Parts: sequence; structure tokens; C-alpha cells
Amino acid sequence: MPLFPTLLPAVFDADQRYPVDLHMHSTASDGAMTPSDLVRLCAERGLTHMALTDHDTMDGVEEAGQAAKQAGLCLVPGSELSTRWQGINIHVVALMPGGLKGPLVEGLERQRHARIQRAEVIAQRLEKLGLENALEKARQQADSDRPLGRPDFARALVAEGLVADWATAFKRYLGSGKKGDVKAHWPEISEVVEWIVASGGVAVIAHPLRYGLTRRKRGLLMDTFQAAGGEGVELVSGQQNPDSTRDLARQLVERGLYASLGSDFHFPGSHAAPGSMSMVPRTAAPPIWQHPRLLHLRDAPPGPLATGSAMV
Repeated sequence: MPLFPTLLPAVFDADQRYPVDLHMHSTASDGAMTPSDLVRLCAERGLTHMALTDHDTMDGVEEAGQAAKQAGLCLVPGSELSTRWQGINIHVVALMPGGLKGPLVEGLERQRHARIQRAEVIAQRLEKLGLENALEKARQQADSDRPLGRPDFARALVAEGLVADWATAFKRYLGSGKKGDVKAHWPEISEVVEWIVASGGVAVIAHPLRYGLTRRKRGLLMDTFQAAGGEGVELVSGQQNPDSTRDLARQLVERGLYASLGSDFHFPGSHAAPGSMSMVPRTAAPPIWQHPRLLHLRDAPPGPLATGSAMV
């Protein structure tokens, strides 16, 4: 029996999983697999549609697009952008049919510089906590010249024996509210949403259940996001409590927001794998591929998703 029994539906009318994953990372940011290897793994796992959404970059999309064409998958070009909302670090996924263009070009360059500055601050803070030459050691873990992220520092902490594993590094030093959690360099969420929409993309709030927000505050986040032009929310991100997912679906339906799906995959052997996520509940919230800018995703040919005739 195939892992995913159906193709992309026009509506979510049954509790099940689908062969789509619109939130994954590669070595272009903090993932462990090259874009090509990630695409091949997605194909092996039975996916038909995927997005590469590296942090604040689209550098891996060209390679992934070529691999997707060979593997028979449709690739949605994308990125996951860091933003601020009421002092909280909120991530927004940009799904970009037709690729990188418009104001998002300059926006991602700004994000790159912000990441470089942020890494310097994280390194300074971790050095005070015992990680000597933190920037250099995180760079060694990254093994590339891309901007460093918290996972690189987490791996450095593990390599130096300051923590037992990656999860402990975040729990003690790098997670939300810890010394290594630096937010001040990110733009406001409304500005980032405006970049995405003006560039022909669809903005999606990433993993909304992971920010520790009350239901009311999560609704306020959605309202701010929607007022700026955002239209999608990840209804399912990895493994979630079914009751929380159904409640989140109600919030989407109340606002007329589209529902997206993603594993937030970073590396093999973790709790996530491409296409690995909780059941999508029966809901009136429309799938993100029903958005006018993504309607052609359902029957697009293998390779990178180009701007279709439904583009508005």
C-alpha cells in the first residue's frame, strides 16, 4: 500500500495524509542534505509536490528544481523568513511560483545581512557562557560560507562537550527566551508579508502552534498577518496534537485563510522526515494549492513551479 493514497485534493474532506510537503530545509541554510539529495529522498518517500524553504535564502532552489525534474516531482520555490511580531520571532514561509523576483530580492539580501549580524551577537553571548571562539566553531560546523544560524551554534556546543545533544543546546542556550535567542535584527512581519505578496508569492505563517501563544494571541497574529496581505497558515507542521490541529483549523476557517502542510525537515534521523506529519483533519479551510497563484500546482509538470495562467 502506498504511503500516500491520494493526489492533492481540492478540499480536505477526510482525515488523512497527502503527498505534499511545503516546508523543508537543505544545506543552503541549516539542513543536512544538499538540495538534490533532499529531492531524491522526497521522491523515495512517495511525495509528488514539495517546496524548498531554506531560511532567508533561495540559493538552493535552482539545484533542487533540476533534481525535481529528473525525479518526477513538482518543486515550489520558496524560503522561510524570520520576522518579529510583538517582540516574538515569527517565521513566514514564502511560496514563490516563478521564483525569486521583485522586492523579495532586496528583502532576502537584507535578511542575509541581518543573519550575519545576529550570528556575531549570538557568538559573543555564547563565549560568555563558555563556548570559546564561538563564531569560528559554528563556522566549522556549517562547513560553508552561508550565514550562520542557531543550529550551527548548537552543533558547536555539542562538539565542544558543553551539552549532550542538539535539543539540550536549544533548551539551555538557544531556544526562545534564552541568551542565544537574538531577535532584534528581524523586520516586522507586515513588512515581510508585503515583500512576498508584491513579488508574486503567497505568504504562510510557519508552525503557528510552536510559538507558545494563547489561542487569543494566535488569532491576533493571524489578524495582523492577514491585514498585511498574508493568506496562508501551516495547519499541520510535523507532529501535532489532533485537538490543537482541529482548533487551529477553526481559526483558519473563521478568517478565510488557506491551509498549508509541511514537515519542517532539516536532517535525517530527526523526529521529522519529508512528508512526515500528523493527519490533516476534515476542514472547510481550503488547501493552499487552491490559492489563485498556486492553482496550477495540482497538475504542474515535474520541475520548478513556473508562474501559471492563474497567476494574479
